[in-house]
Amino acid sequence: METLTFDSDDLDRTEDFLSHAYAKMRIGGGTSDSSRARIHRSAIDSVSVDELDLDFDMSYTVTPLGRICLCIVHEGTIEDHVYQGVSDSFGPGDVVSFAPPELSYAGRVHAARYNITMLDPELLTQVAGATGGRRPEPVRLTGHRPHTPAASDRLRSTIRYVQDHVLSDPAVADQPLVASTAAQHLAATVLATFPHTASADPAGSERQDAHPAALRRALAYIDDHADRPLTVAQIAEAAHVSVRALQYAFRRHLDSTPLAYVRQARLSHAHDELTAADPEDGATVTDIAARWGFYHPGRFATLYRHSYDRSPRRTLHDG
Repeated sequence: METLTFDSDDLDRTEDFLSHAYAKMRIGGGTSDSSRARIHRSAIDSVSVDELDLDFDMSYTVTPLGRICLCIVHEGTIEDHVYQGVSDSFGPGDVVSFAPPELSYAGRVHAARYNITMLDPELLTQVAGATGGRRPEPVRLTGHRPHTPAASDRLRSTIRYVQDHVLSDPAVADQPLVASTAAQHLAATVLATFPHTASADPAGSERQDAHPAALRRALAYIDDHADRPLTVAQIAEAAHVSVRALQYAFRRHLDSTPLAYVRQARLSHAHDELTAADPEDGATVTDIAARWGFYHPGRFATLYRHSYDRSPRRTLHDG
């Protein structure tokens, strides 16, 4: 996990910082009475979450970021935001995608406090896959506004969840399974929030690929690699089918999803570790849960109790 903090009232320093933290950027038209910028970033490998508080008005132009850049406006406004074919303005409560990763954009901030969440575009493909055979085509967002207010609320809640339960604790965020699980959860929520190029319905050939043998290969791969970061695309490749065929196989034969099975496999490993561990040696439920990718102790306890009809703490202490 990485963190950085910036606090300055020097616009030249702010421009230099933003250019290094995001992409080459030019700011201009700042107000003269105030120029205070406060920025805090927390990041794991493929995701960063920034909180920005700018006391002044400024215009900006940004070169392509190469990443999906989401914005949640808390206070103030972002106006005249433009990129190829789009012109829009955002106010408090708005959740948007600033621009496709390969495009430049520009606009104007008016004394705003806002969140910027950036993620690797490859995460969308890893989670969703797309048409075009067994090798997934890159999945792209095709709109910058959420489908519905409810979708916007879900994405806002997911980002806050990642902030509060992963990025707030370096010991948790540095667990590889926690980082991969959180990143995929965020990517899946982004796909549920914005229009995109992936199709949820498998083609005829992919339905034919969704046979029990492919499912068995997928299950075996998950069981053998549950202690490592896993993506749906990796599981599909191991099963020799497309992502959509894999998802269809799980839905058809197990009434589940690949990532739900990954979670259950990791829960089983966490159970085994809780059973074998000795709290006198310093073992804790929180540490064991995080080691297996469960970064919210309360949710882990609920999942565990549902599967084993007892609390994880009881298993740890009773063996």
